[in-house]
Amino acid sequence: MSGPVTPADAPPVPEHGECERRVVEVLESRTSEVGQLSVRRALPRRARRTVGAWCFADHMGPADVTADRGVDIGPHPHIGLQTVTWLAAGEILHRDSLGSEQVIRAGQLNLMTAGIGVAHSEEATGRYAGELHGIQLWVAQPDATRNGRPAFEHHAELPRVELGRHGDATVFVGDFAGAESPARRDSEHTGVDVALRGPCALPLRADYEYAVVVLDGAVDVEGTTVTPGHLAYLGSGREEVDVRTADGAAARLVLLGGVPFDDEILMWWNFVARTRAEIDEARAAWQAFDHRFGVVASALARIGAPEPMWRAAK
Repeated sequence: MSGPVTPADAPPVPEHGECERRVVEVLESRTSEVGQLSVRRALPRRARRTVGAWCFADHMGPADVTADRGVDIGPHPHIGLQTVTWLAAGEILHRDSLGSEQVIRAGQLNLMTAGIGVAHSEEATGRYAGELHGIQLWVAQPDATRNGRPAFEHHAELPRVELGRHGDATVFVGDFAGAESPARRDSEHTGVDVALRGPCALPLRADYEYAVVVLDGAVDVEGTTVTPGHLAYLGSGREEVDVRTADGAAARLVLLGGVPFDDEILMWWNFVARTRAEIDEARAAWQAFDHRFGVVASALARIGAPEPMWRAAK
């Protein structure tokens, strides 16, 4: 699943959110349609643009898909970001202009680095039918790498850690509780899938800001109940946060964290940039079938880029 970001999510202006300390701020996600699926967009929101370098979070499903009909997002471009695809259930086929063709399954990680430009599609696998459930995330690349070469990696095995008697975690990006993911990261950030069965203390880094996106069940975060369709922003300055489920019920959440991202970013459609001129250039290249984005070997229709509002208004 990938974008697009629209003005309904956040204004398309270069800015970054202010990092607060030790809060529990619950924000409602926006329901959107992406491909054939309904998603709940937790980031960006007008009140909270980023959490560390994390700048986009779409909670997709649970939804029923067939072997030939599911995500069905045709070739489209990206610049200046990494896509992080994490599934709780199901399978998706990734194809990109680097020649990658990779099925991702629950508990595995697909990470694509756009850099100066890449295109990809997300498709039904042609064999899997059943429940599809997961989260698509974007990470804003820093200036040091955002104009670099695109890349793709897949990780079938990721570190897991026990969190006392009532929780366990899979670290898909970054480091957490003494475990570190093998996935590339261009800034200091982390992404963790946490399964809960009661009270649990999640270890944190005081220099990171954090947020929680609940995938299943209801999670009490320091006295505030968080359910699917919401993001709980926790701020920075914590060394741990107490979470729990009611009466031992099961729940699942994604913990996102990172050093506050100081670069001012502009997000529009499927692009993360710094200026309107950068987006105008990327859009023009995509519309002109320029070699910058390459070709994706997909039978799905290529998605054209809309006119940016600042050009349409002229």
